[in-house]
Amino acid sequence: MSYRIPSPPPSLEELAKRQQNVITASQLRARGVPGRVVTGHCRRGGPWQRLLPRVYLLQSGEPTPEQRMWAALLYAAQNGREEGRREGAVITGTAALALYGFAAVPRLPAVTGVDVLVPRQRRLKDAGQVRIRRTERELVASSVHGLACAPVARAVADALGEWMAEGVAPELGEGAAPAVRAVLREAVERPGIHCTVRELVTELTESGLAADLRVRAALDELLATERDAVLERLGALADEWLLPAPLTGPELRMRGGTYIAVPDLYWPRAGVAVEVDSELRCVSEGEAAWVRGGQHRMEYLGIRVVYLSGARLAAEPEAVGAELREAFRQGGTDVVELLVTER
Repeated sequence: MSYRIPSPPPSLEELAKRQQNVITASQLRARGVPGRVVTGHCRRGGPWQRLLPRVYLLQSGEPTPEQRMWAALLYAAQNGREEGRREGAVITGTAALALYGFAAVPRLPAVTGVDVLVPRQRRLKDAGQVRIRRTERELVASSVHGLACAPVARAVADALGEWMAEGVAPELGEGAAPAVRAVLREAVERPGIHCTVRELVTELTESGLAADLRVRAALDELLATERDAVLERLGALADEWLLPAPLTGPELRMRGGTYIAVPDLYWPRAGVAVEVDSELRCVSEGEAAWVRGGQHRMEYLGIRVVYLSGARLAAEPEAVGAELREAFRQGGTDVVELLVTER
């Protein structure tokens, strides 16, 4: 049996270097620094200063924006899952997006308030420029410049919630819609940021922001762009797979005029339809029920419906091609004659 000898905790100097000179009272106490020494060092003209309750900066002068972020995170993480450690909190909202380097938000020096997510059961109050945000979900963190930040989609949702509550922060200009559109687009397009449209939709729906008309308009625009790119890719691949060119977004109705559905792609002669990421269009149960209704009506009338996702098409184009060719080979089953209107 092998034993792993635990490594000793970092010294005060090592910890200060790691946390950019920001230290909590419990970390100082664990390293043998008496409270009276801390109090003395933080007096006017002393070498240290108190930034937040039980959080100190081991230097004089104005703290840097990064040191303010460290102070907010360490303040919120105190008495978390592990005393003095920062796993019990993550930076979110505009501050997190600034750390990620988003161009659609003010640069880090201009960010004043810092939103920090903590578990709902934590007893903490806002302090200084730190705003405590509670969540019932398990905290997930991404390390950004050594700081624990919420995943991009969650940070975006919290930032938008903050802007909507404040009537859009003054530094973002007069119009909310351009700022919302810019931050959503940057979340999925910025190099090095791994955030999918699906993750954004989930977070915005969970937070209730998808019901806001400004957010919904920006989200619909993003979804339309994403779906158009996927459908264009599917059309090009269909040509490679030697399939006839499908109709894009046709309206299907019964001979009497009864509405059936608007599939993303449709081969009338084969009776085959393709639905791409259909659940992403739906940010309410009513919309989801409407889309499902159309899909069920197509299947009931004999149309073979193939359900695809953009992510799977990108990851497994050959598998998707094989599935689509097989569906086209089999075709629909006793398809009812329909009126097909191209858009």
